[in-house]
Amino acid sequence: MKMSGSGNDFVLMDHRKPFLGEDRMREFARKVCRRKVSVGADGLILIEESEKADFKWRFFNADGSEAEMCGNGGRCVARFAHLKGIAGSSLSFETLAGIISAEVNGKRVKLEMTKPHSVKLDEKIAIEGKELTLSSINTGVPHAVLFLKNLEHVDVVDMGRVIRFHPHYAPAGANANFVKVDDSSRLSVRTYERGVEDETLACGTGAVASALIAAFKGFVKSPVSIKTSGGEILTVHFEMESDQIKKVFFEGDVHITCEGEMWEEAYE
Repeated sequence: MKMSGSGNDFVLMDHRKPFLGEDRMREFARKVCRRKVSVGADGLILIEESEKADFKWRFFNADGSEAEMCGNGGRCVARFAHLKGIAGSSLSFETLAGIISAEVNGKRVKLEMTKPHSVKLDEKIAIEGKELTLSSINTGVPHAVLFLKNLEHVDVVDMGRVIRFHPHYAPAGANANFVKVDDSSRLSVRTYERGVEDETLACGTGAVASALIAAFKGFVKSPVSIKTSGGEILTVHFEMESDQIKKVFFEGDVHITCEGEMWEEAYE
């Protein structure tokens, strides 16, 4: 099945009866996610059996790298599992970032994220000869956040790539989020995603990262509406106490694109 969460698209497969060996998964993901010559997607999601939750996922970026977490992919896999009878409307699944809980209500899916960590505010970092003030946080995967007054003219791909591969964020690298504060409850966000190595129409963990960093800096309060590059509005809810994050929820709609049989030619 192919699904989309706020413009992030994914190929999802029930892999509880394995048909791919561990040594083939990364290359399979890379080939299936190629646009124009295969199915095309931002990532591949495989559902496997779990002893800790309703199921376990393996999430692979379009370049074949395996990621710890993906917010939009998480919403898609929750709806997929519910539709396929793998789990109920209240479910949990195992990821490399920990156990994720979700509530499915039709197209609307709400995730309770793992507890964010590694918060660093207002670090001065040299980017292309200029000293910029960036903040960072890990919301399942590492994110760097840069606040700007205007997002229309920023070169997200070029600047995002520089931030993503900057030595300051080595060796794992970081997703780069460019954020505009619209008011005390609304943000606009554009994200360069590692693994995809391009700007995506939305990034769930990036939306959460942007909202939490904005909250730490006193710009917003929960809940926060996030306008994505694709135009969809995501909502981030969080509970904070004495500048400590207690709980984080992320919600939005998930759409089914198509379901069918993949021919071997798609991954040759």
